[in-house]
Amino acid sequence: MEIYMDNRQDKLDLDDNIYKILEEVIKECLLLEKKSTNYEISISLVDNEEIRQLNREYRNIDSETDVLSFPLDEDFGEVPMLGDIVISLEKALEQSIEYGHSLTREMAYLTAHSMFHLMGYDHIEEDEKNIMREKEKEIMKKLRIFKDEEVE
Repeated sequence: MEIYMDNRQDKLDLDDNIYKILEEVIKECLLLEKKSTNYEISISLVDNEEIRQLNREYRNIDSETDVLSFPLDEDFGEVPMLGDIVISLEKALEQSIEYGHSLTREMAYLTAHSMFHLMGYDHIEEDEKNIMREKEKEIMKKLRIFKDEEVE
């Protein structure tokens, strides 16, 4: 498994431990879906302005969002590329405060959410949404990352 982390924002400092947690989330999502861990995935950490630009460019929605997923599933070499995850750290922090849990928990959840998008899940229809939410909860429970953590 090759994971490329690109921290392109300068508004929040992150503990190095967060990168390990996001790697664990990615690995557990792949294992839950009975997929190989032999994938390349990139995670870009951005600010609200950059994610707003990406959201406008790729989804025609001119507003900030928490996470965007760009599935690739292309095989250019020995390690197939599953896709790119883009997380707004500013939005993740806002949501962690709003929901009363840690930034680490919010970033782990957003990564799991995005991983399931990369693997073909969506939440447009209610039944699809329920399936996706159950998978996200299973990952969070397996990694022992719970909502009632203290806010960082």
